[in-house]
This record gives sequence, C-alpha cells and structure tokens, in this order.
Amino acid sequence: MRLIKKISRMRDYSKKIKGTRVIGFVPTMGSLHEGHLSLIRKARQQCEEVMISIFVNPTQFGKGEDYQRYPRDLSKDMKLSEKEGVDVIFAPSREEMYPQGYSTFVEIKGNLSSTLEGASRPGHFKGVATILTKLFNIINPDYSYFGEKDYQQALVVKKLVKELNLDTRILVLPTIRGKDGLALSSRNSYLNKKERTAATIFYKVLKRAKEWVGEGEKDPSALVSKMRALIEKEPLVRIDYVAVVNPKTLEKVKEVRGEVLALLAVNIGETRLIDNIKLADS
Repeated sequence: MRLIKKISRMRDYSKKIKGTRVIGFVPTMGSLHEGHLSLIRKARQQCEEVMISIFVNPTQFGKGEDYQRYPRDLSKDMKLSEKEGVDVIFAPSREEMYPQGYSTFVEIKGNLSSTLEGASRPGHFKGVATILTKLFNIINPDYSYFGEKDYQQALVVKKLVKELNLDTRILVLPTIRGKDGLALSSRNSYLNKKERTAATIFYKVLKRAKEWVGEGEKDPSALVSKMRALIEKEPLVRIDYVAVVNPKTLEKVKEVRGEVLALLAVNIGETRLIDNIKLADS
C-alpha cells in the first residue's frame, strides 16, 4: 500500500495506471469506521485499483464547527486500509490542497444545495464541491463511492459530476448502522454514554415514520409533527430540522405518494448528527 501526500505524485501515479486498471475511489476525512470500510470493500470488488483520500477539508466547516477537534488518526486509518486491500492512500496537508492565496471555489446553486444541510450550514456544500472537484481531477477515478447517510451530499455530488462533465461514475451505498440502529459516523466518537443512548431515538423515529406511512398516513405535515413529538421526548436532543421531501429534488411534498424521503438533523450536546430513511407508500 502506498501513502502519497503530494498532488504531483498522486496525479503522476494515477496517470500511469489510468486506462490499464479500473480505479475505484473513496473520499474520506479519515477516522475510518465500518461505513467507510463498506465502501472500500465494494470498490475492491468492482475495481482493480482502490484509492482513498484522507483529508479533513477545512472549507466545508463553518464558523464554530468542529474542524479543530474532528478526529484524526492516520496510523489507525492506514492499518484498517491495508487490511481491506487499499492500494493507495492520498493524504495531503491543508497547505498542499489550499496553498497561501488560494481563491478558487466551486458552488452549486439551487434547492439541492440551499435547503436542509445547506440552510443549516451555509457554505458547506461549496466546500464539499470544491474539494471533490480537486480530488476527482487529481485522481481521475473510474468509480467514486459515497454513503447514503449523507443523502443530500450524494445528490449534490451527482449534480456536480453531471454538470461539470467530470469523468467518474458516482455510486451510493446503503447506510451502515450500529447494533443500536445509530448510523455510523466519525462524529459518534464525541458522544458520551448517555448521549449515545439518547441518539438511538433517531432511527427509532425514522422507522416509526415508515410504519405510520404503512398504516395509511398521507399527510407529510402530520408525519413531521409526529416525528418531532417523539424526538422531543428525549431531553438531551435539540432538533435542527425534520423534513419529508421528494428524494430526487428535496422539495417538500404535499402528499405521501410513491417514495418519499424523511430526513432529520439534531444536536446532542455539542455533537450534530444526521440520518434519513425512504418512506414507501405501498
């Protein structure tokens, strides 16, 4: 397994193998967990060369967010990556990706990037789009893998790739959960024991919403109200948003018909977590 820290070396290596080996790429901010590893394993199944990036991207963090304390452990990440058969880790420094005087950014306009996470974290998707455009151009992967937990991000990335004609195919894989149902996230490590227990309410609420739809609930406003009421029973949780939307556009729906998406974002202590589930009207 190779560890590459310079853009020039990473680009040269990718150019050398491009066209002779199918490249699968998993972009990460490190602190790898089973969710990341599931993406790596899928890439390993489908591709001849598996690359991951480990870079805590400062431009997608807002003022007062957790950039400084975001968990970092390159040594542990390298061991996990090697065990999963990763061929290359690209782990550049902040200065390598954003040298002094850097001033070029990619911004996606419209509802996909301005609602929900976009509204709660202004500038977040601008940072995501910028770093991914850079990484796709440096690595030039055939396939790039993302998790469904960050559902809105996956839609934004697909739009980015389509509209900028970037030469990679985006694959989105199911959310990986712990035994208690909590979606795996590097930020879960911030939670203390009581907060971790409280966090299990999210998936319970999402599953209950799916049951309500199965029982005949068609009113998205009623669904949101019921979901909020259940979450508010947990005193450690502060709700950012609860929404029921079209899974392709993220626009609010007037009626639960066909497949719709329920999303939520909450804060527990100083930790912000997101989750989602598709609600099928069957």
